[in-house]
Amino acid sequence: MAGRIRRADIDEVRQRVNIADVVGDYVSLKSAGVGSMKGLCPFHDERSPSFHVRPQAGFYHCFGCGEGGDVYTFIQKLDALSFTEAVERLAARVGFALSYEDGGAVEDGQKRSRLLQVNKEAEEFFRAQIHSPQAEAGRTFLAEKGFDQLAAERFGVGYAPDSFDALSSHLTGKGFSVPELIEAGVVSKSERGVYDRFRGRVVWPIRDVTGQTVGFGARRLSDDDKGPKYLNTPETPVYHKSKVLYGLDLAKRQIAKKHQVVIVEGYTDVMACHLAGIDTAVATCGTAFGADHIPLIRRVLGDSEHSVDQSRGEVIFTFDPDEAGQKAASKAFADQGKFAAQTYVAVPPHGLDPCDVRIERGDDALRDVIESRRPMYEFMIKRVMDGVDLNTVEGRAHALRQALQVVTTIRDGIVRQGYVRELAGWLGMEPAEVSRELQQTTRKAPATPGPVAVSDDAPIYQLGSLSSDPVTTIERDALMALLQHPEVIPLERASQVLQAHFSHGALALVRDALLAVFDHYGEPGWVGRVQAEIPESLQVFVQQMAVHPLPERDDEAGRYALGVTATLLDKDLLRRKGQLLSSLQRSTPGSDDYAALQRQLVDLEATRRGLQEGE
Repeated sequence: MAGRIRRADIDEVRQRVNIADVVGDYVSLKSAGVGSMKGLCPFHDERSPSFHVRPQAGFYHCFGCGEGGDVYTFIQKLDALSFTEAVERLAARVGFALSYEDGGAVEDGQKRSRLLQVNKEAEEFFRAQIHSPQAEAGRTFLAEKGFDQLAAERFGVGYAPDSFDALSSHLTGKGFSVPELIEAGVVSKSERGVYDRFRGRVVWPIRDVTGQTVGFGARRLSDDDKGPKYLNTPETPVYHKSKVLYGLDLAKRQIAKKHQVVIVEGYTDVMACHLAGIDTAVATCGTAFGADHIPLIRRVLGDSEHSVDQSRGEVIFTFDPDEAGQKAASKAFADQGKFAAQTYVAVPPHGLDPCDVRIERGDDALRDVIESRRPMYEFMIKRVMDGVDLNTVEGRAHALRQALQVVTTIRDGIVRQGYVRELAGWLGMEPAEVSRELQQTTRKAPATPGPVAVSDDAPIYQLGSLSSDPVTTIERDALMALLQHPEVIPLERASQVLQAHFSHGALALVRDALLAVFDHYGEPGWVGRVQAEIPESLQVFVQQMAVHPLPERDDEAGRYALGVTATLLDKDLLRRKGQLLSSLQRSTPGSDDYAALQRQLVDLEATRRGLQEGE
């Protein structure tokens, strides 16, 4: 696996990509002045556009919800990618070959590309075969599960012919080598030779969060097939079952929008949920939900302990009531504290899975299952109480001790006390009695990981919090002009602005950051360099200044930028004139100091006249 991407390459890709083109794939943008564009924010619902993009600066910002950043941030948040994935996608977009710190870029990149191409061609082959006469059993299976042809096409479901070499012959005919097919996991090798891994089965493409097919899941259709009921692609350089979720590519936008993810157990369950309107459903692929899946879910969900939406986030697990389902529930409970969002459990009735609920009872019934979810803590408490005879004192005592093992893991004091009262009611005990037992259990219990700690964000300075007085407005707009239009403001003028006095503390800090990187004034990545020098509490502030439109007509951006910087300089010259006059009054007429001050005043007035004439 390749190492970290070289910083120079990251910067180069950022410069080559036009952020307006990337954002334009998701948002309809319109001109908002010279060098500025705006549209409806993709991160929250709005009727009037408050989402601004400044291509030259390479930043976007929404003045409605506060989302903002560079092109990498945008792709990461919209498509739930890691930083590395975002860089790799944008590099591919502009045809740039990345280099990695261990030098493995070209070989690893080419191999990954070839394996993904194998999977893409295999998916197209399987999808074409689902319409063939020999796929009748596959179409019948799908129909019995409540899926018509449109549903199959929507999810890319196909059919693997009952042949040892139909797929491999097709792919070698496309120019792929047998070793590539083996490494991609679409064929297997034994002492007798190479043969297709999937034969006589319905096949689902397994895609990563970006929509690229990385593997397959296949279900047997005949009792003559002695293989497992479900057969998946083995671990490959592009497919890792513990780090992929089926349906995430289809559900990611709705998960981010609704702050909800529904985790089911199979491919048909995902299909059933989506067709019933539960478009946030995903499933694991041949393995139980585990710790490696959590970062993927949190990234898509926006599940952060610092997120203003974290209290609204929901992670809903569905479990079968059988023994396997109970084990899955226990495993999920062990990891649920790694979410900042609230975790819930939805259990279909009578041992049915979500797909069966839809077949037997319809879409409304399946939606009711999800809507009737119960908190994970409540589910686990009642689960440990199941099978205990609550009609006896001994049974209630045993149930209490078992249930308190769950209650002790609740870090939120208010929630924990709430469950103490609930548990008392379920057991027919006094809350005080349950509280005393909880205290004793807590003293005995070892420390256990709990939910993610939620702390308040450090104060973040916002552009809208600035005073609207004339002095502050001039200082703000002058700095915005330097950030947004360095091509208009000459180097000498920019240097003079940054040497001027700034009365507002936050703006003075921005000025200091501009001075720190002034050697790179107007170069590509200028705004990014400035932002890197600013304190964290002002990061968003600088980002907003780089994007917020200046108050000019479309054809007068340059004139306004020059005008506002001239106004700032004139204001600073007047300030200095006042200081000189004050010093002059304290000086002795005829002295050398007096004469020097007079000369400075004359020079200052000449500078002011030149500035006014230069406007």
